[in-house]
Amino acid sequence: TLTKIKGVAIYYAHPYSPWERGSNEQCNGLLRQFFPKGKSMHNKTNNYVQRAMNAINEKPRKLLHYHTAQELFSKTLAS
Repeated sequence: TLTKIKGVAIYYAHPYSPWERGSNEQCNGLLRQFFPKGKSMHNKTNNYVQRAMNAINEKPRKLLHYHTAQELFSKTLAS
């Protein structure tokens, strides 16, 4: 468990404090563009989910120095 690891700093975000989870909130926002909160996913086809996933992974992000997640993932696999 994490409590047995020595010399590692562990940080927890406080409940109801989205400013402490910036990257997570950014990803949630990207997902909500395709999958609105409170809406059923039963009518979403596998094709729609795949297109949404591709759009999210191919979006340049400031956090990644304007690279896409797909670019960096592919680069990591190649190294």
